Amino acid sequence: MEENQMSLICGLPDDIALSCLARVPRKYHAVLKCVSKRWRELVCSDEFYDYRRMHSLSETWIYALCCDKYGKIWFYVVDPNESQRRWKCVPGLPARALNKTGMGFEVLGKKVYLLGGGGWLEATNEAFCYDVSRNSWTQVAYMSTARYDSACQVYDGKIYAIGGLASTRSDPYSWDVFDPHTNCWEFHSNDCAVPEVEDSVVLDGKIYIRCQASASTMSSPFYAVVYEPSSGMWQRADADMVSGWQGPAVVVDGTLYVLDQSSGTKLMMWQKDKREWVAVKRLSTLLTKPPCQLAAIGKKLFIVGRGLSTVVLDTSQTGSVEGAMVGTSIPGLITADKVLNCKCQTL
Repeated sequence: MEENQMSLICGLPDDIALSCLARVPRKYHAVLKCVSKRWRELVCSDEFYDYRRMHSLSETWIYALCCDKYGKIWFYVVDPNESQRRWKCVPGLPARALNKTGMGFEVLGKKVYLLGGGGWLEATNEAFCYDVSRNSWTQVAYMSTARYDSACQVYDGKIYAIGGLASTRSDPYSWDVFDPHTNCWEFHSNDCAVPEVEDSVVLDGKIYIRCQASASTMSSPFYAVVYEPSSGMWQRADADMVSGWQGPAVVVDGTLYVLDQSSGTKLMMWQKDKREWVAVKRLSTLLTKPPCQLAAIGKKLFIVGRGLSTVVLDTSQTGSVEGAMVGTSIPGLITADKVLNCKCQTL
């Protein structure tokens, strides 16, 4: 009998076998793929991914994009649930991405995407994707225009690459929307789209983009715009919210957290009902090793600093000001690589 006609597990119906294999921890999936071609195809399939997600078996890992002192790009991953947690290098980064700065970095489904980047005068519209189940890189469709330091966010199963500085032949007041099912980008343009992006988050069904303002036109060096994909509407963000958005941001259970690194390292929380920022925790820079990036899994906040030195905070203890406690930490690398971005991927 051909291998692909055999049962997944001898003596068991395939649906029962799937239920058994889907319960194997994610860190052993590479081993499962070595057992047989049939198991490899299953572990890499959307069926396996969907089953784990629907039965609450999924596990979330954190991926980080870093730059060393020579300007080379590195790609790392950590399993935050592992007993001996440590960052590991993910090999095989495409050669054309090794020296690119300003790349968009986003996760959609079981794939991690690198978009555009390259440089102010030599930005590209290339896009690469890393399939975490197959542990392999492929090139996907080119964006419609070159982008550098664009705002990249996922909304309703699509990737939005908004604004970004680019070459003179590109339209800075535009955005591209990627549909993974068709492998196509859809181009949009509006004067409200912003080229000089500092940070972005998705909050309450809207994409908030923090921008750098021209010193000659605004009293504050930063402002923010809001794009609502469902209606296509653009507007200015709440000035009170923008006033405290002074660093990398992440949303946890509908609440916006910002790591203010302007003077020391301080975690801030935006209280929407009161329209005010409150300090959650002040952290030692010796512990966080700024500049840092943020990632969140459930109610846990991961502050990832230089060399991937990582501090974990439990946001469920932020009911009162100064209430968050440092739970654990993840040791960093020997080198002092700068963390460009962090994203969580669930499989």
